[in-house]
Amino acid sequence: METTMNIEKKRILVVDDQASNTQLLKLYLERTNDYVVREENDARAALSAAKQFQPHLILLDVMMPEMDGGELAACFQADPQLKTVPIVFLTAAVTKGEVEAGRGRVGGYPFLAKPVVLPEVLACIKHHLGG
Repeated sequence: METTMNIEKKRILVVDDQASNTQLLKLYLERTNDYVVREENDARAALSAAKQFQPHLILLDVMMPEMDGGELAACFQADPQLKTVPIVFLTAAVTKGEVEAGRGRVGGYPFLAKPVVLPEVLACIKHHLGG
């Protein structure tokens, strides 16, 4: 009888007000067979979605209507269930050059510049999840 290792897929929450961005990331990441991705396009709903989904990592857009990524990150950080979850910002507000100059970090958080390069996103996730 063949035994297969049942390795739990890592849960990734992608928060971006543009559904096309979250759909692309979900499709790409789930195709690796290593991740389960939940999309959230409403920043206000993202906190309750995160509590329910319990992600291993959050990919978070910076510029969103109503609540920006920084405010939402502060909400995640203030929640005892979510405060240890790594957050990676995705933003068009900084250039790839600025990200590289800051060694991929702005304000203490890791950043990826948009438009995202999918293999870079995957490498970043693996780095933060130790995989």
